[in-house]
Amino acid sequence: METRSDDFYPTRLERPIPPFDRLDPVVYSQGADRNRGPLTENELAQYERDGFLVFDNFLDTDTVHRFRDDLRAYEHNDSMLRSEGTITEPGKQEIRSIFGIHQLSERFDRLTRDPKILDMVHQLLGSDAYIHQSRINFKPGFHGKGFDWHSDFETWHAEDGMPRMRAVSFSIALTDNTPFNGPLMLVPGSHKTFIPCVGRTPEDNYQSSLKKQELGVPNAQDLRRIVDEHGIKAPTGPAGSLIIFECNTLHASNANMSPWPRSNLFFVYNSVENLLAQPFCGNKPRPDFLGNRSDTEALEARSDRSFGRTG
Repeated sequence: METRSDDFYPTRLERPIPPFDRLDPVVYSQGADRNRGPLTENELAQYERDGFLVFDNFLDTDTVHRFRDDLRAYEHNDSMLRSEGTITEPGKQEIRSIFGIHQLSERFDRLTRDPKILDMVHQLLGSDAYIHQSRINFKPGFHGKGFDWHSDFETWHAEDGMPRMRAVSFSIALTDNTPFNGPLMLVPGSHKTFIPCVGRTPEDNYQSSLKKQELGVPNAQDLRRIVDEHGIKAPTGPAGSLIIFECNTLHASNANMSPWPRSNLFFVYNSVENLLAQPFCGNKPRPDFLGNRSDTEALEARSDRSFGRTG
């Protein structure tokens, strides 16, 4: 494909080009605004260095149980299983992900508007934000499939038209994350490098990529080089733990071969100053449940000042 003049991060190319340094800040708040929020200077420095932060016990036990009850109800809801935003495990009728969950669940919507979360988002993005994507993930015991190495930004840029690296993801564990049930793996420091990928993106690629991603996956040589340099971290912790990670941080997860399921809430904030353009891969935009184009007004915090948080 030919790159557009406004494309600062060319990818899905016919021929490989070398990785290059990111062109955008990691933390956008500057001066006094940088310290106007719940994240300490040490945490901001760690986020800039590693591309992610981990907080144990962010949600209390009762709130986690209510979300788990919701997930069980979704599994037995035939209309939910047939919904376009519901992705099942390959070859099975078990839920892998339900997208657009903030528009289906009042409880999830309230969580995305939690004042402490929004304050962290404003601190990191330096602006108001809106939900680009949300989902609830379920990786069943024994046969839950993994996710290959990728940068979310690479996909959101190519297939949704996200112009710059000004988005942040929140992942809250609904089950204990152990070394054995396919926890999220991240490459610290990888967010500072953009790795262009090779391959033409077919129309409606999401219909297969959400079950098994094959495009937008860095080649083995580039992956080995960056992992040899930075290593791999797999944060573990109890249900209710929170991982915040930068949109360009390389991450993956193994299959779950343990008997214990792994599930989590996942939601992405994009800056209102980084609204989606036409997809840079040249295709039509993906559905709104994957790349939200209809709700681009800034989120406001709910009047309740807490949402089952500890600490």
